[in-house]
Amino acid sequence: MRLVQYTYPNYRALAPAGFVRSPWGGLEDEINRLLGASTCGGAETGRIPVEVREDQTNAYVRAELPGVRREDINVELADGTLTITATRKQQTGDREETFPLSRAITVPETVQADKIGAAYENGVLTVTLPKAEAVKPRKIVVG
Repeated sequence: MRLVQYTYPNYRALAPAGFVRSPWGGLEDEINRLLGASTCGGAETGRIPVEVREDQTNAYVRAELPGVRREDINVELADGTLTITATRKQQTGDREETFPLSRAITVPETVQADKIGAAYENGVLTVTLPKAEAVKPRKIVVG
């Protein structure tokens, strides 16, 4: 089969009067959603932007929480899920607005739950998740 001629659909002709639909609309929406969640993603979506990384001994969850006080942060591990919740308070004129933020991350079972630590400095929360000894790589000497 050979394609002789292809005419790109004319969305303006198909759309109701006064409504113009972009053929890239779905892609634009998806990119805006992804970028909104990763850059400032806080107050608009209620989701905390996080970065998860690991090394040989620990896994780290880094959450950006600018403008949040230490007392307004809650970190909890239950049923293999690390949940970070926070409340950002903003003073506008004579009233105070609060924005609830949260993020839940599935944690592998190989994490030592009793040794988890969290530190909050300069608007960044870092949760350290130590790996179990059985999971850590070991060097074997060849004799």
